[in-house]
Formats: sequence, structure tokens, C-alpha cells
Amino acid sequence: MQTTSNEHPAPRQTQSYLRNLFGSHRLHPKSSLGQNFLIDLNLVDFVVAAAELTRADLVLEVGSGTGSLTAHLAEQAGAVLSVEIDPAFYDLACETVHAFSHARMVKADILKNKNQLNPEILEHFEDLSRTYKPQKRKLVANLPYAVATPVISNLLIAGVELERMVVMVQWEIAEKLISKPHTKEYGALAVMVQSLADVEILRRLPPDVFWPRPKVDSGIVCVRPNAEKRAKVKDVQKLRYFLRDLYSHRRKNLRGGLISATGNQHSKEVVDRKLAELGYSGTERAETLSIDQHLQLCETFSE
Repeated sequence: MQTTSNEHPAPRQTQSYLRNLFGSHRLHPKSSLGQNFLIDLNLVDFVVAAAELTRADLVLEVGSGTGSLTAHLAEQAGAVLSVEIDPAFYDLACETVHAFSHARMVKADILKNKNQLNPEILEHFEDLSRTYKPQKRKLVANLPYAVATPVISNLLIAGVELERMVVMVQWEIAEKLISKPHTKEYGALAVMVQSLADVEILRRLPPDVFWPRPKVDSGIVCVRPNAEKRAKVKDVQKLRYFLRDLYSHRRKNLRGGLISATGNQHSKEVVDRKLAELGYSGTERAETLSIDQHLQLCETFSE
């Protein structure tokens, strides 16, 4: 996998660097787009190291920002696809990475809607795969808070071939991604992601490592799609909608949640009978069940 070498090192994104950069370009970070930039240089290096990049890798980045992380990725990866929704920051990132011929910048929303990735981005990703023929494909990104959950979920559900995702997300999301039964964080997101991947929190980040400072902590998370786990899920889309409906009635016990989740297609008697056949009393709550138990219930009640 060949790339064009260059002698332009990635910029070291400090707070003073950002202030000067934004001042010269008359830019202002937008909180509505989750534009908080990592300014701890050691953590930038940590994220890139956690991705274990080689020239045989193709990297997807969501949220180009200033292009600083993009350039760091391009220094080590064989090719980079970086997506930025903000036109002003897209132009800025293009300036930063213009020397990297193997970094493709796209001005677009990564999402078509909350349940679907933008097909244009997927086509760019496949086009770069055909061009560079990578051995591994990875997502490495400081994900904007507003899209972190749908980006991770949709990449997994769509089955986009990725060896790993190393992402920065809101700490609340990080906790949900690794949560276990009987905890308040455990729910549809945890079950969906953990049924398809292995998840690990690599580092907790305080607000002061970003500029502007967010109001909450963040986390660096590694998500590794697991083919063996995915093979146990007979219909990924069916599981997605089953979990969505089941956990929209979180306060109900399992019997009530399943009756509501199935649109009252099953009577209380039918639900009780099927639950009894599976060994449930019906008084349990969904958040106490394991991943495998959720898969079992999905197959039984999503006919």
C-alpha cells in the first residue's frame, strides 16, 4: 500500500495555536456541533498510538475540525478519509492537510438520518479501499457529542468492515457502552453494541484537556467489531428495533415491556406462556438480562 511521502509535520494543537488560528480565520467554535478541540498533546499521541496505525491501514475520521488530528493520522496511515460538516472548518482542515495526497477531505454530514449513514461517505470509503487496498480499516476520531452514538451504532449495524474504532466520546456514552446488567447505564445501546463488538474504555478525560472546555468529562473508547458475536445475531436490524421498543418502556417489567414493544400484538396470556417456556417469570426487568437473553427474547417476540 503506497502513499506519497511529505515533510510537513502535523501541527501541534495547543490552546494558543487554536486561538491564533481561529483569530486569523475569524472562526468561532460552535457548541451546537460539539466543536471541542483536544489540546493535550500527550493525549493526541495516545489516541494515535491506540489506533496502532501502519501504512497498510485506511482510516475514517468523523469531525475534521482544524485538521490537526487528520494530519497526525495521515503521517502514519496509508490513507485517510476525513468528514467535516462545517464549511468553514472543512476549508481550514483542507489547508492543514493539503500536503498529504493520501488524505481525502469530504464536506458532508456523516449521517443521512439517525438510523442510517450517509451513502456518499460509504462510497468514498469503498473507493479509497479499492485504490489503496488496505489490510485494515479503522475509525479514529474525536466524535462530536451529538453524533457519537449514531456513528458508532450505525457503523456496527451496517456491518462496515472496521478492525477497530478509537474514539473520544462524552463520558456518559462511554459508561453506557461498557455497562453491565443491573446498572442504571445498561440499556439498548449497551446491548446493541456489545452484541456486535468488544468495548473497552482506554482513558477518562477531564474538560480542561479540550478547548473550549465542555461541561462534562469525556472518554477514549476502543470498539472492536467481533465476527463471532455478530454471527449469533440472526437479524441485526430486527434486534435494533426490538431493543428500541423494549427500552422505550424501561419502567415496566419484562411482561409489560414486551406487550408494549410488540404493539400489543401479543396478549398478556401469550406473552406469559412464551416467557414461561423460556424460564422467565415476567416480573424481571430488561436491564437485568444478559446479552444472550436479549437475543433470545428478540427471536421469540420479533416474529
